[in-house]
Amino acid sequence: MRRRVLSVKNSVLRHLAVPGLILMLATGGAFAQSGDTHAQDQGKSAAAAADAAKENERKTAEFAEASQAISGPAGNPECVWLGRRVVRLMWVDDLDTAFRHLDLYDRFGCPGGHIQAAFRCLTRFGAQIDDKVPRSLDTRIHACWLNPNAQPQTAAAGAPATSGAATSPATSPSPSPSPAPAASAAPAASPSPAAK
Repeated sequence: MRRRVLSVKNSVLRHLAVPGLILMLATGGAFAQSGDTHAQDQGKSAAAAADAAKENERKTAEFAEASQAISGPAGNPECVWLGRRVVRLMWVDDLDTAFRHLDLYDRFGCPGGHIQAAFRCLTRFGAQIDDKVPRSLDTRIHACWLNPNAQPQTAAAGAPATSGAATSPATSPSPSPSPAPAASAAPAASPSPAAK
């Protein structure tokens, strides 16, 4: 009986020995590979730290530029940061979050009119914002924050021609009679019948 129990025990161990040996070899290979990955992760983390440092320098430079370009509280770093964030959130239609940020913006004593002007400027440049270009929206928001009265190039080129034509009759020495309004070629719309 003992012999039979021992032989069963040995046969079970023999059947488990081969898969156990394969498992140990596979685990050893995985541990060897994980050591190389750790070294690669350290290289990636160093590159990420350098990118984060460049990003922080860029943000600091933008805040300094805003404080020099804008006089008053709209140039304060907290107003610049919160204001540009509100304008961005309004652009992407996240109005609930924009209103929460706007409450903070007001609490810091920042001027609400500057957000309105910057958003108005952003809507003028809407056709020039490309979602495929990284930071296109952020760059335009910052430019509109610095100069809310900026005009797109196409509109600015057309504006002097129309304003020049409008001023030329006023500067002419002889008064000319104003032309009569042209008659409409389309008939006037008739009122719709009242519903009974």
